[in-house]
Amino acid sequence: ATVHRGTKRGRGQTTIGDRCFLMIGAHVAHDCVVADSVVLVNHATLGGHVQVGEHAILGGLSAVQQHCRVGAHAFIGGISGVTTDVIPFASAIGDRAEIGGLNIVGLKRRGFDRATIHALRAAYKAVFGGEGSRRERVERVAEEYADIPAAMMIVDFIRASGDRPLCLPRD
Repeated sequence: ATVHRGTKRGRGQTTIGDRCFLMIGAHVAHDCVVADSVVLVNHATLGGHVQVGEHAILGGLSAVQQHCRVGAHAFIGGISGVTTDVIPFASAIGDRAEIGGLNIVGLKRRGFDRATIHALRAAYKAVFGGEGSRRERVERVAEEYADIPAAMMIVDFIRASGDRPLCLPRD
């Protein structure tokens, strides 16, 4: 695996959290932030300035374009190219990654209860399938699921995105 240090024009450092697993040929470019318990499977590649949330898994031969963010507990399928931000708990797949749904297997493995998973599904549907602008949909989800920390992780991630494009669900 290779890890590049930070640059003077960037953050000045590359950060890799605790309990990460970088398999053969994995690459972390300059100025990246990789949170705790992230898995980069064989030859997974992060461009410069990428941020990866805790417990995310990036499949073999996947690549994340510079400046993109991958949310906590997200799963990026093998041979997928990520060119936009991937929300927490999403499962993104395809040569130009699209969300195939939520990472239900990962949620169950990490002990998320049934009620939380159902709330995440409903929040996900409301964010990507509701009426109004993205901002309006996110604000409705924030009000309705304010007491569900996992749903609020999605809301906070999208709010922090500003105008950055998000990885969208497949049709």
